[in-house]
Amino acid sequence: MSAIDFFTRGAMLAPMAGVTDAPFRAICREYGCAFTVTEMVSAKGYLLSGRTRAVRELLAVAPQEQGAVALQLFGHEKDVMARAAGELTADGRYAMLDINMGCPVHKVVGNGEGSALLRDPVAAAELAQAVVRASHVPVSVKMRLGFEEGSRACLLLGQLLEESGVQLLTLHARTRSQFYEGRADWDAIAALKARVSIPVIGNGDVTCYQDALAMRAQTGCDGVAIGRAAQGAPWLFEQVARAMRGEPQREIGAEEKLSVVLRHAEALARLKGEAVAVREMRRHAVCYVRGLRGAAALRRRVNGVTTLAELGSLMGEFLLGGSTA
Repeated sequence: MSAIDFFTRGAMLAPMAGVTDAPFRAICREYGCAFTVTEMVSAKGYLLSGRTRAVRELLAVAPQEQGAVALQLFGHEKDVMARAAGELTADGRYAMLDINMGCPVHKVVGNGEGSALLRDPVAAAELAQAVVRASHVPVSVKMRLGFEEGSRACLLLGQLLEESGVQLLTLHARTRSQFYEGRADWDAIAALKARVSIPVIGNGDVTCYQDALAMRAQTGCDGVAIGRAAQGAPWLFEQVARAMRGEPQREIGAEEKLSVVLRHAEALARLKGEAVAVREMRRHAVCYVRGLRGAAALRRRVNGVTTLAELGSLMGEFLLGGSTA
């Protein structure tokens, strides 16, 4: 199956550091997510300490996403990126390798990685070409509009990446200087789609299934990637898929939400141990109740839980009982 075949059936999950680990991706797949991407993995970090538990957790693939998951790699050195790409794609667990050219955080940008690559499209394309040559699977790139406000470096870069052998582009339609503020420039997604012949996935300001349909209609993009809106709402992928098929939506009830929270927590504990799972589920739990009455009070209480049992009891009380006051 080609990469584009996935995106005709629904939306994909955009990679998010600290969020899109294997347990969360598995739940999204169960709800109809067309394709998933791992949290970003440092090429140099992998080569230096690839046997550590932390790296193994980043590289983990859930059974539910077999054949439809990409590994996202970041770095700025061609030889390092190529070597890591060759090693990490050799066993066939990933369907695609995605190069991160969009991360805006200072720590990453300060090393010349992530969205810093947008400053020099020629060098970025040369890096991508080295990765393409080393990878055992197709290579994609996730990028932003450009580095500074008003930049559309993505248009030239997209063309160069296509010439370098990259087979798919995901565009988060904000600049690095915007981080996650302001409106995403969907017109730029349309401009990139017109500039290249490879598939283009749009990303930015898709918070509901109506947004997903609107982005595709406005931009002509081949698919839609959903990021922050999916945290705490993995059923959003089912809603997009239903809308694309012209099917009616269904209500996600409190019992179903609680079941998802508990399964998410249990899967995290199997991967990372209970103590780590509880700490990480604190921020996920807040997202699962986003917009519900009493969510602020829950946030205060959830920060005090130390076991999965306590978390389950608290979430059950809130979702089925209606309040934490």
